[in-house]
Amino acid sequence: MDIVLLIIGFILMLVGILGSFLPVLPGPPISWVGLLLLQLTSAVPQNWIFLGITGAVAIIVVALDYIIPAMGTKKFGGSRAGMVGTTIGLLVSLIFPVLGIFGIIIWPFIGALVGELINKADQKTALKAAFGSFMGFLTGTFLKFLVAAIFLGLFIAKAWEHRTGLFPLLD
Repeated sequence: MDIVLLIIGFILMLVGILGSFLPVLPGPPISWVGLLLLQLTSAVPQNWIFLGITGAVAIIVVALDYIIPAMGTKKFGGSRAGMVGTTIGLLVSLIFPVLGIFGIIIWPFIGALVGELINKADQKTALKAAFGSFMGFLTGTFLKFLVAAIFLGLFIAKAWEHRTGLFPLLD
């Protein structure tokens, strides 16, 4: 059973990293569930303080993911239309991966710009607001990715530390 929990936990860690970029998946909470599954194995001693701290970090990052883009948009004079455009641009980059990794950067900016142009007549203001929406989006995405990657590192470190209990044949 430990091997099944370890494999499912590792898959959740990878899905959590993917969720850092996909707006439909909450990356850090999914990664946290992977940490929880690792803690539920008989080989890894349960550490509820560790789970509590990492769980709190996951919840804080999810909350900040809503706050940071709004702050970036507001600071640069943007609107909700710019934020919606950013999300639509991200989805376009995932559905049509023509530009590869650059598409994840370019399409959200184009989406924010189009959203702001639809909402405002002034091109200069729309460009500035689109930049703010885009920077807020990038900041939130980077924060989610960073936390999910740290959770993956913790998962691997804990699994490695208790590898003989997880894989008895290694003894």
